[in-house]
Amino acid sequence: MPQSEQVSVHGDLHRLNATIAWSAVIAFGALAAATSCSAEPNVLAGKAFAQANCSHCHSIDKVTQSTLAIAPPFRTLHERYPVEHLEEALAEGIMTGHPSMPEFTLDPGQIGDIISFLKTLEQ
Repeated sequence: MPQSEQVSVHGDLHRLNATIAWSAVIAFGALAAATSCSAEPNVLAGKAFAQANCSHCHSIDKVTQSTLAIAPPFRTLHERYPVEHLEEALAEGIMTGHPSMPEFTLDPGQIGDIISFLKTLEQ
């Protein structure tokens, strides 16, 4: 094979390897971005959980009163303590609150969702 063809083949292989390497980097970056996005707390999921499990007693919006007088509106929780302090209680199971409050134990994703939702009520 002439010298010029060897250089051309070598250059082509180098470009092919570089293209494969960059494709892998881009694919890995996209996968990492998708994974981190899916792990982000979901405000809408937190609101849906609160609607299904808490709204029977607590106000879960910025204006209405709680239907059960001793159940604080969620919008006022941050006035008592940082809502992030609820993470441990939600993980272990809230067993106290008001007498008719059911016990809940949430997984870490649900806890992040609820905390994110509660933070929207602070504004």
